Amino acid sequence: MSLTSEAVQYSPGRQPIDSRISSQDASRFLVVLDVDSTLIENEVIELLAQAAGSFAEVAEITERAMSGELDFEQSLRSRVATLQGLDVALLSEIAEQIRLTRGAQEMIDVLHANDSVVGVVSGGFHELLDGLAAEIGLDFWRANRLAVRDGKLTGAVDGPVIDAAAKASALNEWASGYGVPRSRTVAVGDGANDLQMMKAAGLSIAFDARPVVRRSANVAISDRDLSQILPALGLRG
Repeated sequence: MSLTSEAVQYSPGRQPIDSRISSQDASRFLVVLDVDSTLIENEVIELLAQAAGSFAEVAEITERAMSGELDFEQSLRSRVATLQGLDVALLSEIAEQIRLTRGAQEMIDVLHANDSVVGVVSGGFHELLDGLAAEIGLDFWRANRLAVRDGKLTGAVDGPVIDAAAKASALNEWASGYGVPRSRTVAVGDGANDLQMMKAAGLSIAFDARPVVRRSANVAISDRDLSQILPALGLRG
């Protein structure tokens, strides 16, 4: 794909990352993506809400949170509260509804072929992410956990919430752990909860994103095809 494709737009003065890095930098990239509506086509909390009968309420809160109108942690706790009583036995059926975004597997495979690492950090849930992450070969992933009692969701999150600050912290932690300099880190997201992570990265990519995210990113991709990230890194599919 040509770098001049209308589906990929660079902010003024920005170039593909390979033209801006130091020759002393390591050759690998570290790419960290958001999950809901980025790595996958779905919003997982909405799939859960459909099963719990609270879809309309949850969808409205999700949209406002992704647009930056609501505090993410507060909005997540409010949405999870509507899931109280949902049988955990249904989670495996709900996981089967998740659809990988076009080009995701190609992106992962090409990054691995170029000695790079790729993972995700999500405001979603390990219970629905773990199987998919292992299946598609992610190197690392982090998400929230749902509290369970007597085989049913309690309507609470188990442990600290993965919010915007936690996403940025994860990117920095993984970059340090893999020995990847900041200039070779890439963050991909679509909502306000991704902005801190994108600011922490050497290159930020808005993927089919809300306006507030497109305005802040180095690169904006409008077509829902994750393989279009590769040219921005100087890689070919």
